Amino acid sequence: MPSKPESRPDFMALALAEARAAAVRGEVPVGAVVSLDGRVVSKAGNRTRELADPTAHAEMLAIREACHALGAERLTGVDIHVSLEPCPMCAAAISFARIRRLYYGAADPKGGAVESGVRLYASPQCHHAPEVYSGMREGEAATLLKDFFRERR
Repeated sequence: MPSKPESRPDFMALALAEARAAAVRGEVPVGAVVSLDGRVVSKAGNRTRELADPTAHAEMLAIREACHALGAERLTGVDIHVSLEPCPMCAAAISFARIRRLYYGAADPKGGAVESGVRLYASPQCHHAPEVYSGMREGEAATLLKDFFRERR
């Protein structure tokens, strides 16, 4: 009898779990998961305050860890799931890493750089644009952020 096939992880649920963990640490609740062939390669939540590092966004940390785990500076064939639309720095890192697909939850009209703001991937200076899928569990991601900032006011 054949074994039951493994179900694919819900990568956005994992990214949201990383975002919730970031909020518990007092960080802006953003989480990211890098996957390859249906398995998690790396995951991270924001750690800018904890590490005193303005580049310690969830995407940057997850990309660094994935590069280390895969032994490569280019992540061809890899996907990234992020709870919030990436900022210009993270969108550029996704491009430089040659990530295949970007999935994100909530749009970020103030700081996003994919479908908001500078729209980095539409720029002629962008040498690699991933396939982009937005609105993944958008309501849950947006509520997490709104609740976090409401508690701090």
